Amino acid sequence: MERVFDVAIVGYGPAGVVAAGLLGQAGLHVYVCERLTEVYQIPRAIALDHEIMRVFQQLGVVDAVAPFCEPFTPSEYFGVDGQLIRRMTMVAPPYPQGHTPSMVFTQPEVERVLRERVAQMPNVVVELGVEMTRVAQDASGVSLDIRDDSGQHTVRAAWAIACDGGSSTVRTQLDMPLEDLDFDEPWLVVDVLVNEQGLAKLPTVSVQYCEPERPCTLVIGPKNHRRWEISLKPGEDPKEAATPEATWRLLSRWLTPEDGTLWRQASYRFHALVAQRWRQGRVFLAGDAAHMQPPFLGQGMCQGVRDAANLSWKLAAVLRGEVTGARAEALLESYGEERKAHVRELTSRIKHVGAVICERDPVKARERDAKMLADCGGVVKDTPRQDILPRLETGLLADQQHAARGSLFPQPWLLNGPQRQRMDAIAGNGWRLVLAPGQATPASAAALPWLRTLALGTATARETDGVAEAWFQRHQCVVALVRPDNYVYGVAGTADEAEALVDELCARLGMGEVCGV
Repeated sequence: MERVFDVAIVGYGPAGVVAAGLLGQAGLHVYVCERLTEVYQIPRAIALDHEIMRVFQQLGVVDAVAPFCEPFTPSEYFGVDGQLIRRMTMVAPPYPQGHTPSMVFTQPEVERVLRERVAQMPNVVVELGVEMTRVAQDASGVSLDIRDDSGQHTVRAAWAIACDGGSSTVRTQLDMPLEDLDFDEPWLVVDVLVNEQGLAKLPTVSVQYCEPERPCTLVIGPKNHRRWEISLKPGEDPKEAATPEATWRLLSRWLTPEDGTLWRQASYRFHALVAQRWRQGRVFLAGDAAHMQPPFLGQGMCQGVRDAANLSWKLAAVLRGEVTGARAEALLESYGEERKAHVRELTSRIKHVGAVICERDPVKARERDAKMLADCGGVVKDTPRQDILPRLETGLLADQQHAARGSLFPQPWLLNGPQRQRMDAIAGNGWRLVLAPGQATPASAAALPWLRTLALGTATARETDGVAEAWFQRHQCVVALVRPDNYVYGVAGTADEAEALVDELCARLGMGEVCGV
């Protein structure tokens, strides 16, 4: 018997579970299938940022994941002769998104929290230990053939999202090729649970060893979890390198087997890949099915969550009939347009970081070190990791040229009467029109029930740290129109400009008084 859903999700890793949670929270009927029966026990991702924590906040799990997260330590880069050449840190408080900007986390535990949240949603059906064998689609929906221990059944949905990893069955069956962004290197990734004796031997910050002989990375994870990413030399056997004996030899610079327990050691080829098309008909790609990038800034899982956050509100708007016709088609197309451009730009920046780390020629490496030190006048300054992240440059954005357009809008802490809350807890997560102190609500906005206006400086929204007020001053504007995924659609410097901005959005999406995006 065929079952019919609004959205079917293939794959229940980080991107899949976040998409299921956001779509389920939006009231949609969602189906999820996953080949594994449990959360994958080995940590693959290790880093999160404040944008992702804000999504977790939207899902209502930010307090539940907190025990499994810790602030990311600074990352110090050392050159050929052991000298410090770069130091990457976090932006200073007050934190712009209302959360610690860079964090390390224990992936299996965080995924369990997310799954527990989805399990609370009666409108989301999750099938574990099943295999999606065939995907087909027509003008009205997508059909998935699902095989389990008892046989095979078909699931039907209006739309489908492939979150089934780098070797995506869905992407392969639909012949959606990946573009090679020219990065392909063999590395060994090692996770160790280090004991007290071992911890005393290790650095107290994360380290990038930019050494031509063997570039490698040491990341300080939560509690006693430490990760090494060690480049393999030409001719070295990746399988041999991943044996316990060979792994301990490679770790001997830092630890001995008496200093900890191997949690995982696996050889990988680090790639830079992005799907040519992120949508075919009624099927979308997300997460590793859509892109893979080198791990040098810890952005792999973050990218997948960004995909889910971007796509989920757009699908919800279309499925609830709030955006229709050609405008709905344009809205859904904007997902791939925005995310592909963002992934390509961030991957380019990650590759640049990788090029600094991975220079194998000693002469060129010394030239690199000298240039980096010369550029900072011989004094290494802190570089916030967040400075590396690009803004959106294309897609569903206002027809204006402004530095704030396409950036993440901050989430200040606000006093709502005597209660101190983050902005999203007061304003919600739909479309928001945020006004600097002293600005009046535009008449066009007041007539739209789907657009929440938040006037800073009022009794229900008094800033405690001046984060948003400083943002408005820095960008020389007084109004920001913020999308459901927290990116800035556009800004205005006057009341008339704010009216025009809201009118432009309504015309673009056909969102009148009855809409509720």
